[in-house]
Amino acid sequence: MTRTLTSPRPRRRLRAISLATLTAVVLAGGVAATTAQAAGSTLQAAAAESGRYFGTAIAANKLSESAYTTIANREFNMVTAENEMKIDATEPNQNQFNYTNGDRIVSWARSNGKQVRGHTLAWHSQQPGWMQNMSGSALRSAMLNHVTQVATHYRGQIHSWDVVNEAFQDGSSGARRDSNLQRTGNDWIEAAFRAARAADPNAKLCYNDYNTDDWSHAKTQAVYNLVRDFKARGVPIDCVGLQSHFNAQSPVPSNYQTTISSFAALGVDVQITELDIEGSGTAQADNYRRVVQACLAVSRCTGISVWGVRDTDSWRASGTPLLFDGSGNKKAAYTSTLNALNGGGTGNPDPGTGCTVTVSRANEWSDRFNVSLAVSGSSTWRVSIQTQGGQTLQNSWNATVSGTSGTLTATPNGSGNNFGITLYKNGNNNNPTATCTVP
Repeated sequence: MTRTLTSPRPRRRLRAISLATLTAVVLAGGVAATTAQAAGSTLQAAAAESGRYFGTAIAANKLSESAYTTIANREFNMVTAENEMKIDATEPNQNQFNYTNGDRIVSWARSNGKQVRGHTLAWHSQQPGWMQNMSGSALRSAMLNHVTQVATHYRGQIHSWDVVNEAFQDGSSGARRDSNLQRTGNDWIEAAFRAARAADPNAKLCYNDYNTDDWSHAKTQAVYNLVRDFKARGVPIDCVGLQSHFNAQSPVPSNYQTTISSFAALGVDVQITELDIEGSGTAQADNYRRVVQACLAVSRCTGISVWGVRDTDSWRASGTPLLFDGSGNKKAAYTSTLNALNGGGTGNPDPGTGCTVTVSRANEWSDRFNVSLAVSGSSTWRVSIQTQGGQTLQNSWNATVSGTSGTLTATPNGSGNNFGITLYKNGNNNNPTATCTVP
């Protein structure tokens, strides 16, 4: 789902080098890897080398435009309906469902060997008027009926559903958004996920949100805690969607990979669902590279979708945030993205640091938890670990770690590039963050 990153904006707006040439093999059950050790000449082929997808948002009213569909068909193997599967589109009047445009996108995608992400089943925004005017048990019942009916209609045709979208508010509170759905009861998200699983047992079920890219943000931590609770209680959830809309006011955070790896450590996939990065030239290209490399460094980051095909198709067209310009030409950001995908999942070093570090939560007890850290890019490194308020170091292994709270420093002790620490929670259950440099 798209939204404004810095100020409210109308939500009805449609949002919308290679070393060898290969063709990605697309199977009914998914995208197969391409020829070993050859570089992909398109985004979908390059992503498929590591078993991932590369997708885009598609608008039904542009499927008759050949320039648009030529790029989309060539470059992408996952399709998300930009607006056509939202609540107001699929149930404009209560219990009167309209799947015409959603079906058109699904038909185009499947006829061209692509998979489909469903977007979205339950959301506070783009509700039809009849739903906006409901509350309480009537709204809860209507929401669950909508989830059931739409997921059942598309059963067997959807790779992943954004079951619930944008349920947490921005800011420092980490609180739920005060929406009509939230006011039906705090368990509404769980209820939506259970209804979606019953309607389509084989689709992956995702929670999707924006401004959840920075691991230190309260909103990110709130979503993390929701997913951790669902996993602990057996609530069906398979994936987390990071929308990843970036601009100068909301840049790609330095701990983006930490966010991805932390969610993945909970046992869910991570999908980058609505990527766009305002800008141009080298700076934009470098930001796209960083996002791709962060995903490739975490095995459970299973795919990336950009939110639109060309800059002129974007909900933020004035910011030129996509990989193709308005004329369909490949931008510098396209080249950096393709090159990063062809570089594989090695977690390439960030410029000027020479190494990267991945943080994953491991064993946990009532008063403490283990953290695993993996360094790539160099055998000589220094990792700075920022613990969260109140946490203290109990133990470490396979590295020399100095400090007991606040910022810890780890250096090699001859045991390789994988090491770990145990932290006492002391009332704070959040994961630490880490950065890596080469001395």
